[in-house]
This record gives sequence, structure tokens and C-alpha cells, in this order.
Amino acid sequence: MNLFQIDEQLQRCVKLESSDNYVDTETGEIIDTAAIEQLEMDRDTKIRNIACWVVNLKSDITALKAQEKIFKERRESAERKMESLKSYLSAFLAGNKWENSEVKISWRKSDAVTITDINKLSKYYLKYRKLTEDDFNKTIIKTDLKAGVVVDGAVLAEKNNIQIK
Repeated sequence: MNLFQIDEQLQRCVKLESSDNYVDTETGEIIDTAAIEQLEMDRDTKIRNIACWVVNLKSDITALKAQEKIFKERRESAERKMESLKSYLSAFLAGNKWENSEVKISWRKSDAVTITDINKLSKYYLKYRKLTEDDFNKTIIKTDLKAGVVVDGAVLAEKNNIQIK
């Protein structure tokens, strides 16, 4: 029985027109006090159990947040290590392919925008009103550079990216 059902039962116990024989309809005297006491105990037990459940969930949430932080740190550490190892292999192989029965190392060319002089860039390319490299829309700059538009302060650099599969 949930709390609302328990309260409903308690209200039925004290109504004068109750047909459950808990109250004498003529005198209003409560006949079955044991039923009311049991319902009140049930209600108190239910409230206590729900409150304890909330406390337990609160501690579970705290523990889960701590575990999330640990997993995030481990993931970020693994990502940094992976990038470091890829850089190491890139420097060693210098664009040469390599493969065996377990892995294959190849290269993919890509274009990247390099900002050479932030002060020469047109305000047209600004995302925000600040003047840092991250605040320029490199996608639009890249599209313009590929279309042959001269963009002062930016150049298109070809990169050779290592692919390990």
C-alpha cells in the first residue's frame, strides 16, 4: 500500500458515515483503534523507508560522480598517451606506410587553416567580438582559401595525418 492509500484508509476510519465499522455512526465513537494505530504505524514505516531510500540514493550519486571523475581522468590520460604515441610513430615513419598481419599504418592528407597574423584577418571571419585565434570561423576561411580568395593573415596548410587500423 502506498502513502496515499494509507491516508485514504485513515480518513475512512474517522468519518462518521464510514461503512467499515471503525466508527459508531450514531455516537461517532471509534470502535477499532487497533486498525487506526496499525495504519499510522504503516504510514510512519513507509515514510521512514522512503526517506532512507533518498539518503541511500544521495550517497550512490556521490559515489557515481566520483567514479565518473576517475573514468574521465583515465580516458583523458589514455587519449593523451595515444596522441603522443601517434606523434612518435609519425616522426619515425615520416610519411612511409607500414603494415603487418595485425596493424596497418597509412597516411591521409588534409587541409588545415593556419592563422599567420590575427590582426590582418577581416572582421568578416569573426565568430565573436574577441581577437583570439579560436574566435575566427576557420571553416569559412578554409572554404574561401580553397575557392582562391586571398585571405590576409591566414594560409591553408596541407597536413599528412597518420591512420592506424
